[in-house]
Amino acid sequence: MPLFRSILVADDEPSIRHILTLVLTDRGYDVRAVADGEEALKELAARGYDVLLCDVRMPKKDGLAVLREARAAHNGLTVVVMSAYGSQEQALEAVSAGAYDYVQKPFKPEEIVFVLRKAEERERLVRENRRLKEASLPSAPAGHILGESAALQGVLKQVSRLAPVDTTVLISGESGTGKELIARELHARSPRAALPFVAVNCGAIPAGLIESELFGHAKGAFTDARSAKRGLFAEADGGTLFLDEVGELPLPAQVKLLRVLQEGEIRPVGESRVEKVDVRVVAATLRDLGRLAEKGEFREDLYYRLNVVNVRIPPLRERREDVPVLARAFLHRFNKELNREPPVEALSPEAEALMSAYAWPGNVRELENAMERAVLLADGPHILPTNLPERLWSAPAPGSTVTGGGAATVQQVGSDLSLKRAIRDLEESYIKAALRRTKGNRTRAAEVLDISHRALLYKIKEYGIDPDAEAERG
Repeated sequence: MPLFRSILVADDEPSIRHILTLVLTDRGYDVRAVADGEEALKELAARGYDVLLCDVRMPKKDGLAVLREARAAHNGLTVVVMSAYGSQEQALEAVSAGAYDYVQKPFKPEEIVFVLRKAEERERLVRENRRLKEASLPSAPAGHILGESAALQGVLKQVSRLAPVDTTVLISGESGTGKELIARELHARSPRAALPFVAVNCGAIPAGLIESELFGHAKGAFTDARSAKRGLFAEADGGTLFLDEVGELPLPAQVKLLRVLQEGEIRPVGESRVEKVDVRVVAATLRDLGRLAEKGEFREDLYYRLNVVNVRIPPLRERREDVPVLARAFLHRFNKELNREPPVEALSPEAEALMSAYAWPGNVRELENAMERAVLLADGPHILPTNLPERLWSAPAPGSTVTGGGAATVQQVGSDLSLKRAIRDLEESYIKAALRRTKGNRTRAAEVLDISHRALLYKIKEYGIDPDAEAERG
């Protein structure tokens, strides 16, 4: 299978477009052809291509201009320039502008194929060099797999043992635990690291389209199949295909998946021929596939074929010592992403204790969202408990009520007063009072409250406050 997948041919001669499309499609490439420079740039912007074969003389925009704009806008694009009016100076200009090669017309189609093969070999060497450089660095997780707990370190030791071999791996764990990160780690530490990692969520694709997405289809295979399409197995050839939520696959697709795992070949929808593929499959599931197999909702033979080795990712509540480590990493990240000036420096001891005590049913994803909110709302150098989502706080005291202005008043003293609920109600009442005083002017209300405008907007949304209604009451 070719390393490059998709090629755009830009030439104003219909015969050139026709012959290159036929020859390159026959060699396994996905080819699209356009007739002028402007159309070429539009097509490059609309779809991702590995290679542009571009004529020098074209209407609307010449090939050298297309070359410069395409290289500037699409990093990594390989461009081969073609011309019937070539000169050494023109060839040098094209190569200087970033073209991989320059081909003189008339040419034999095999010359173009030869140039593409050379370009692919160069790309293989570049990727292999990158992989070797990364491999020479001190060992560390390739993704953002952070944590010091014995449970997580045990998972990473499993990954280290499994990465060099091609065995199928089934990753299990609750939602938000980082199953795709572990799959990427397996790929990054494997001999396939320089080749594609392709991820697909099996539960997000309609049942009627899943076979076409995974295995591709022939032109005319169904009503909307106006052209042939390569499937994700073909896209991942040589690399790793990550099948997330594999338990959601419909039974017909399960049959085809089993054949790929057993025979190493796929049959696109509507095709009579089969294609060989070399793909390592890593699957992930939230569901108990063994139980599904017992109930007849998942093929038992496929379950055993996927579950050669199982890697279970523990939920965050089973590795609470990782919570502060992850929280600090997210703090650093969101300071940058949200352009915090000055940045939030740290979690307060109270906030860290609150976060470590919480069960995190949504796992790392829930923690990530909570930290984004906290960094957004923090008005000082530290994240406080009040910057964290209310679900992290203890339940409200049963004896507390809210007055018309929103402030909490204690009607009867109980044994379990919720200070956090009182702070929340106090915040709400202050925001409403500030909006009344400023006639609904959010900028001035933020100044009165001594918080950022961004934090005020967030709290207005969180508390469901109507600024216009408060302005009328003022």
